Parts: sequence; structure tokens; C-alpha cells
Amino acid sequence: MAFSGWPVEAVEFFAGLAADNTKTYWTEHREVFDTCVHAPMAALVADLAGEFGPARISRPYQDVRFRADKSPYKTAIYATLERGGYVRFSADGLVAGRGYYAMAPDQLDRYRRAVADDRYGPELVQVAGQLTAQKVTVDGTSNLKSAPKGYPKEHPRMELLRHKDLIAWRDWPVAAWLGTAAARTRVVTVLRAAEPLQSWLDDHVGPTTMEPRR
Repeated sequence: MAFSGWPVEAVEFFAGLAADNTKTYWTEHREVFDTCVHAPMAALVADLAGEFGPARISRPYQDVRFRADKSPYKTAIYATLERGGYVRFSADGLVAGRGYYAMAPDQLDRYRRAVADDRYGPELVQVAGQLTAQKVTVDGTSNLKSAPKGYPKEHPRMELLRHKDLIAWRDWPVAAWLGTAAARTRVVTVLRAAEPLQSWLDDHVGPTTMEPRR
């Protein structure tokens, strides 16, 4: 199946799920999810695999054990790509991005050291500026309010040092083109534009070496 976008039924499915997040709604609309939501995402990531690696598509079920919100189903579908990349579709529209999300302590230490280093930090500033000029947002989803411990408050790259993660992303509201192959073109454009950021992070931060918590 070639990717041809998400039909309007996919948007309607998630809008309905947000309003009625119950097993009854899910059961009655499961076929819509399979054919109009999941199948297009699977087709998209299959198209992207050659350039960005295989993907893991999210499960539709929430892990409610440690959540205040006990809604059983996710109101979005998303995929993470092996070589760096994230695609999310919901009733709000489409999101695509790359970067490092929620860095582990060892990653965060390497990230801050590289940002502070005058050999590597200016390169990241340049990459971020180029992405911003292309209307791609570069930011952290979680930031310190002040300087991280051990770094001077007046450091010229303090804005980057305060990030706990770093992502280049762009989002688009629901529009007619979401139901066409143009959605793939927009995703690929962002993922390719963010390649320099992904490469910088891969070179200077890399994967965590910490053992996962049990």
C-alpha cells in the first residue's frame, strides 16, 4: 500500500475519541482506526525506511498506572524512526521532527559539555539558526529556569545549556493536503532539514550508557 495521506475519517476518529475515550467508542470504531489511521502511518514509515530506518509505531493503549488521566486510549498515533525522526498524527494535525527527547543524565552531561565547548557549541548555534530560517522550530520540551550547576550564568550559549532535550520540529493544522501524498513530502522536508542537528547530537551526545531502571 502506497502512502496517500490520512482521510478525513482519521481526523474524525480522533476527535470522537477525545470526546468519548471509552472502550465502547473504541470497539465501535476499531475498523476506522485500523484502515484510516494505522494503515496510512504504516505506509508512510515503510516509504521512509530506506532513508531514515525502520520505525516503531505507538500502541493505541495508554499505560494508566502512573497517570492522573485514566483515559484508556491515546488520542494520537506516532512513530519513531531508527535513524532519528518522529511523526505524529492527531485531530490537531501533523507533527514531524528529529532530535533527542528527554535525555538521560549521562547524555545531558555530554550535551552540556559540548554546548559549552567553543569547538562544538558555535556549530550547534549555526545549525539552530539555519533551521529557524527554514521555519523549523528548535527548542527543548523541558528547560531549566536558570544556569545548570557548574556553568556561569553569563555563558553566551546559556539558552541552549538550559535545555534538557533538543528537538527540531514543525507542526501543521488539519488541512485538505493531509489526505494526499503531500503529507509525506512535508515530513521528509523537515526530517532532511534537521539532519545537521541530528548529526551534531549523534556525534557529541550519543545514546545513553546507563542501565535502565527496574
